[in-house]
This record gives sequence, C-alpha cells and structure tokens, in this order.
Amino acid sequence: MTVAALKAKGTLLQRGDGGGPETFATVAEVTNISGPGLTQEMIDVTSHESADWRDYIPGIADGGELTLDINYIPDLAGHDATAGLLKDFEDQISGTLSTPRNYKIVFTDTSNTEWIFAAWISNFEPSANASGTEKLGATVTLKITGQPTLA
Repeated sequence: MTVAALKAKGTLLQRGDGGGPETFATVAEVTNISGPGLTQEMIDVTSHESADWRDYIPGIADGGELTLDINYIPDLAGHDATAGLLKDFEDQISGTLSTPRNYKIVFTDTSNTEWIFAAWISNFEPSANASGTEKLGATVTLKITGQPTLA
C-alpha cells in the first residue's frame, strides 16, 4: 500500500497578469486539470549496420496541451470576456494579445511544486445540458509553447 500518495483536490491552475514582476491569480471553479502531455519526438536513425531492431535518438520536445474543466460562470473575472480566459482567447484572435500568457500549476505536495509555462488558449467550449441535472460548464484547452519550467 502506498502511503506517500497525494490527494489531487487542491491542485491549482493560476494565470499570470503579464506584469513585471508577474502576479499569478488562481482560476476559480476548476473541476479537472488534465495534462500537460509532455512528449518528445523520436528520430529513426536505423542504418544498414543496425541489428534487427530500429535505433532512435531523441528529437524536439513538445509541451503538449493542458485541458481544464470548469464550472463556467460567464461574468466571473477569471472566466469572462473582459478580463479572463475568454478575453485572452478573443485577444489572440484580434492580435491584441501577441505573446502567450504565463500559467502555473501548483500541486498539493508539501513543497507546493509548481510547473510554469507559456500557453495560448486553443479551445474554449461551453456546455449547457437542458436536462436540469447538469451544471453550466466549459472545457478550456491551453497549448503550451516553448519549454515549461518543471520545478
């Protein structure tokens, strides 16, 4: 039995304000954080001298994507179209936001380990089921650009 396992509840996603020094604010009402899916391309270097197995070397790395599920509150500052995630998405399209936003995941370990990365919002998808048994929600996808800091 593992006694060192950690509860995921309490993990935070924080959004940078772009200032110097940068201040991070917690994105409210996050119910699930999935990712980022860190990957590294493998380059096939198999040659005539290789044994009967392919040979590879590591290529370029990719920070992947981070997907958030949120309890979507359209007029909440961290979600809305005036100062939140939706505003960032709109500003990317218009070109007003010309550099990626910095984000931070704060884990629940005793050191509050942080992963910091720059990302663009690649998807913002609200969901509203008329059954009356579901919440107003949204799925937000962040595409990481550049190398994340995995502290």
